[in-house]
Amino acid sequence: MGRLFGTDGVRGIANADLTAELALGLSVAAAHVLAEAGTFEGHRATAVVGRDPRASGEFLEAAVVAGLASAGVDVLRVGVLPTPAVAYLTGALGADLGVMLSASHNAMPDNGIKFFARGGHKLADELEDRIESVYDEHRTGAPWERPTGAGVGRVRSYDEGFDQYVAHLIGVLPNRLEGLKVVLDEAHGAAARVSPEAFTRAGAEIITIGAEPDGLNINDGCGSTHLDLLKAAVVEHGADLGIAHDGDADRCLAVDAAGEEVDGDQILAVLALAMREAGTLRGDAVVGTVMSNLGFKIAMEREGITLVQTGVGDRYVLESMKEHGYALGGEQSGHVIVLDHATTGDGTLTGLMLAARVASTGRSLADLAGVMRRLPQVLVNVRDVDKSRVTTSAELATAVTEAEQQLGTTGRVLLRSSGTEPLVRVMVEAADIEQARAVAGRLADVVKSTLG
Repeated sequence: MGRLFGTDGVRGIANADLTAELALGLSVAAAHVLAEAGTFEGHRATAVVGRDPRASGEFLEAAVVAGLASAGVDVLRVGVLPTPAVAYLTGALGADLGVMLSASHNAMPDNGIKFFARGGHKLADELEDRIESVYDEHRTGAPWERPTGAGVGRVRSYDEGFDQYVAHLIGVLPNRLEGLKVVLDEAHGAAARVSPEAFTRAGAEIITIGAEPDGLNINDGCGSTHLDLLKAAVVEHGADLGIAHDGDADRCLAVDAAGEEVDGDQILAVLALAMREAGTLRGDAVVGTVMSNLGFKIAMEREGITLVQTGVGDRYVLESMKEHGYALGGEQSGHVIVLDHATTGDGTLTGLMLAARVASTGRSLADLAGVMRRLPQVLVNVRDVDKSRVTTSAELATAVTEAEQQLGTTGRVLLRSSGTEPLVRVMVEAADIEQARAVAGRLADVVKSTLG
């Protein structure tokens, strides 16, 4: 069996890769592993379970709940809520475990399972590995120890979770949003109720699109991966800005009043300056990844803010933040973590904080985002090569050095092997898009000829 857990839980095509049997088995295994680790010691265990609106989430939720209850864990079913809401409620309710069923920005046929530890934090890698090992051991025949009688878990709906999470979002906002007109694209996903409610309670005038989930239309031509509808709606309604989420609402991208995209790097830049002004940007630092736009790094240096860069993936951003005590981090894709108020990327919180900055300063989003200039970025995937040699090939190293000399201080080159596919990613940034394309094309040819 290949490793089930990726960088963001277990994902696959629902009812093909991710079956009810797998969901049930992993849930039972998670309960046993956490019990072994002492998480449940001295009290009756409780789990929070939520999902996005995918049709497959209905049977997968049932399987997860059955697995947990059969292992003696009481379950609070919070229904359709964003991933960060499940993480927040896991911590706020003192639960021992949180489970979210979602495949985030993936298309509808996919689904996924993500586990949260006590406090709403992602499970450590070693715990995920142990869950896989225990699941596989019992999948091949070893019997479970099963509670009976009063020892089985009890299940109840926790509808209060919706209002509790929205109240949390409003409670951490630095100021209200009166006077702002905001278009919200909910991707027909998990934030379809939460986000409009939160923005309305915060005082904004809202227009919603992509807020009618039917179980089949999640991420379908809308949301943070398809911004055209939002861009058009912002311009049509004369809105101050637009906010787009993905299916589980752990991401946020934005659109300014002219319909221009404001990406995760720009959002981080705006929030970094706001938080420094408020005295909450610990260490005067923000955490990004190696894929952060060079324009972001240049802007932060100019403003006296340190950019700490990690590997690609919000879990690595979060690890760095927790290790060093930083308050703000995220990715170009719109995963933004404000660690004082959330344990994971929270798209609704990010959108609210961005809108709050517009409201408090009286400046347009375009003006605020103008603190950084996005340099053109070209990404080429070179397939069917020996990605293991990307860091050891002398010929490739020479080609990269020559490219870096050509680009000078206004550009950069990044080569990295994919973690999931037999390919190497070639990323080039330059002041001029044509130069970036030319350099990326030449490097891709060298990668192909050298590692192919």
